Amino acid sequence: MSVPETAKPIIEVNNIAPQVQYIGQQHTPIIIIDNFAGDISELIDIAVNGSQFSQDPGSYYPGQRTALPRQYIIEVINAVFQLIYDVYRIPTQLRLKPQQCVYSLIDKQPQTLSPLQCLPHFDTPSPNYFAILHYLNDGPHGDTGFFRHNPTDYERITAENIDAYFTKAQPFLDAKKQTSASYFVASDEHYSLYHQIEYRPNRLVIYPGNLLHSTLVNPQTDIDANPTSGRLTANIFIHFQ
Repeated sequence: MSVPETAKPIIEVNNIAPQVQYIGQQHTPIIIIDNFAGDISELIDIAVNGSQFSQDPGSYYPGQRTALPRQYIIEVINAVFQLIYDVYRIPTQLRLKPQQCVYSLIDKQPQTLSPLQCLPHFDTPSPNYFAILHYLNDGPHGDTGFFRHNPTDYERITAENIDAYFTKAQPFLDAKKQTSASYFVASDEHYSLYHQIEYRPNRLVIYPGNLLHSTLVNPQTDIDANPTSGRLTANIFIHFQ
């Protein structure tokens, strides 16, 4: 189900060598592809010189976003869609539908975060919704962390367990409202950081959106709205329906 390319390529995808890691107690597969593209300078240049970043009112993302170029989205999806079908055993009758496709930059200072932004999050309880994350700028920048909710042992939030999760998580969320806001970057009595993916430029990561996860934000290097120096990523969210 490759998508026809209609314009000059923005990236040239390398001969990819995906790593599949099985993480957590549920052995959930995540896909890591290093050196995904031969050259990402044009993709970064579009973010720097051809884009207007703004706050994303439709999500709790702690920063600014702007649309990715359509041609890049096509190139990425064409390169990885069959891999996702195979690794996650997506039923063949389901079709891939892009959702949100954006550049992202973290810019919120810790003290300005809302309580929900101070917890690991999930994108959706659907098992067929995936995040494709492409790290772009040179580092060092914060890794991506995956968390287990200790009171329930949940690593993935589903339609079956979402109510139980929110019931158990609410007391911790209420307590957060009484403390200084901060990014969630390490284990505590409520959540365990059981796996993290190192930030590397030109690394592409694919994982189910219902995993509890968070950027492990380093305020010294990651809170930066400048697309030339901030934690610039390309984020493609897809849903098989």
